[in-house]
Amino acid sequence: MALTSPGPLGRARFRWRQPAGGQGLAALWAEMLLLYGAIPVALALFLPKGWLFPALFVLMGGGLVLLWRTGGFEWRDMLRGWGRFDWGLLALFGALTLGIAVLVMAQTRPEALFGFVRRDPRFLVVVWLLYPLLSALPQELIFRVLFFHRYGQLFRGPRQAVLVNAAFFSLAHLMYWNWIVAAMTFGGGLAFAIGYLRRGLPWAFAMHGLAGNLLFTAGLGIYFYSGNVVRPF
Repeated sequence: MALTSPGPLGRARFRWRQPAGGQGLAALWAEMLLLYGAIPVALALFLPKGWLFPALFVLMGGGLVLLWRTGGFEWRDMLRGWGRFDWGLLALFGALTLGIAVLVMAQTRPEALFGFVRRDPRFLVVVWLLYPLLSALPQELIFRVLFFHRYGQLFRGPRQAVLVNAAFFSLAHLMYWNWIVAAMTFGGGLAFAIGYLRRGLPWAFAMHGLAGNLLFTAGLGIYFYSGNVVRPF
């Protein structure tokens, strides 16, 4: 899976299904729908509070096993892509993310805007240090690396795959039972998937980690914190 320079969505990096192909892929479809569809729904319905991170790491471990079984994956590719960093673009993405987060909070929970900063700035520093490694990285391994390497062949091209990937990423956050989370994770899923296909895992990881930290900074952690979740049943 040789990395290429930024350009059309992963055209030279992944094998997409040909129009006349697709034979013998029913089992792979079923596996993908189980992993990215049925399991997130089951977790949203039945996962006990406090079990989010254990479940995430179990899924990451299973995902790495599937990645190994798929074959043809160069593990060192996960460390490549730093040369494709565009710090200006990352700063622009961060500014856009923060702006959207502030707007959402101002319209929905203005009293909680920047509440984390005001209430516990020291713990926010801990979140900034740990969230990228403990949450963003496992999610990127599952939703970008595994998804595109193992299941990319189910799609006829990167645009179709990116849309499905973003939908699955949003569904994975069903456990928060909140339309704001669903909308923002779909948008984030689009950005992270495109970033991964164009620039590699380090870039998608940086985008995801920065976005999550900025959302917590703006106060949106009240929607993304599993301890606040109230199931609608």
